[in-house]
Amino acid sequence: MDMQQVNSGLIQAIGYDPTSRKLQVQFKSGQTYDFCGVPQHLYEQFMNSSSKITFYNNYIKNRYQC
Repeated sequence: MDMQQVNSGLIQAIGYDPTSRKLQVQFKSGQTYDFCGVPQHLYEQFMNSSSKITFYNNYIKNRYQC
């Protein structure tokens, strides 16, 4: 999965595979988390959000566990 670097205080990079609908979030701490069944429009909103960590906490974390 290709990871794209993002401008965020806590998140290092984000990757998405539209075929499997799998989202991967890598934090600057080195931890990487996988999320399954994520709709592509949500990934796009995530990438376009002004605050990546706020979007992550509100719409992804604890919602799309693999």
